Amino acid sequence: MPKEPIPESFEGLPVVTAERMREIDRMAGDKYGLTTMTLMENAGKAVSEATERFLGGKVSGAAIVVCCGRGANGGDGLVAARYLAQKGASVKVFLCSPRKDGGKPGVYPDYFIANLEKAKLAGVSAVESGPESGLAAALAAAAVVIDALLGTGSAGKPAGAIHHMIQEINRAKKPVLALDIPSGVHPDTGYHSGVFINAAQTLTLGLPKRGLVTPHAQRNVGELKVLEIGYPAELLRVKS
Repeated sequence: MPKEPIPESFEGLPVVTAERMREIDRMAGDKYGLTTMTLMENAGKAVSEATERFLGGKVSGAAIVVCCGRGANGGDGLVAARYLAQKGASVKVFLCSPRKDGGKPGVYPDYFIANLEKAKLAGVSAVESGPESGLAAALAAAAVVIDALLGTGSAGKPAGAIHHMIQEINRAKKPVLALDIPSGVHPDTGYHSGVFINAAQTLTLGLPKRGLVTPHAQRNVGELKVLEIGYPAELLRVKS
C-alpha cells in the first residue's frame, strides 16, 4: 500500500523542514533585526495564551507543570511559565541540567539564564529534574503539562534526564501541550525512536513543520495549532 503524501500546506501556510525554519530564524535576525530574545518572548506569550484557551480560560489557580530542555525550546517554555504565573497559575518548572563541558559543570545559554531569572521573579518555582525533584508529584497534581524539552534542532533518541522526564510525563497521563514539536518526534519525518511525547495539542511556532503533518504522526501530535510569533509575512510565504 503506497504511503500517503505529505501535505505541502496546512491551513493556508506552507509546510517547512526544520532547516528551512532555521533559515527563517536567521533571516528574521539578519534582515529584520528580530533577536532571539524577542522571538522567544513572542513565542512564550503565544504559548501561554494557547494554554489559557486549552483550559477554557480558567488559568488562575490552575496547577501547570512546564518541563524545559537546555536550549531554545526550554527558553520558550520559561517565558510561557512566566506569563502563566502572571495570570495567576501555580507554575512549577523542571529543568534539565546543562551539559557538562569536559569535566567542568555546564552552563545554560545567556537567553536561558535571563528568562529563568524573569520566571522566578514572577513567582515560578524552578528546580533541576532529578530523583528528589518532586516531578512525579507535581505531574500528578497538574491540570496540564507543557513539553518544552526538545525542539526542531534535536535528533536521535532522547537520553539521560530528558528520557526520564518524557517517561514521567507519559506515566502521569495528563494532557500535554507540546511546544513546537512533541519531544522525541522528528520534525521532518514524523517518526520517533521509541521515546516520545503523545500530545493533546502541538503548539508549533511560525509555520507547520513537515513531520507534524505526516499521517503517521497524528497520534503523537494531537491537535496541531500554528502560533504566530512575529515573523514578517514575506518570510512565511516561501515553501521549503
